[in-house]
Amino acid sequence: MSKVRVKQVRSAINRDKSQKATLVALGLRKLNQVVEHESTPQIEGMIKKVGHLVTVER
Repeated sequence: MSKVRVKQVRSAINRDKSQKATLVALGLRKLNQVVEHESTPQIEGMIKKVGHLVTVER
């Protein structure tokens, strides 16, 4: 599987509790933090849910 790099570019302040939990599940805790994951359907769903808060490099 391919790798995907996810970077948090917008704050989670005033966001829904489930969106905050999704960011934590992705391993994102601070702005401009970058994490790398395998591109699985579960990770793709998480990225889609918080797509307005992150940028993605494939």
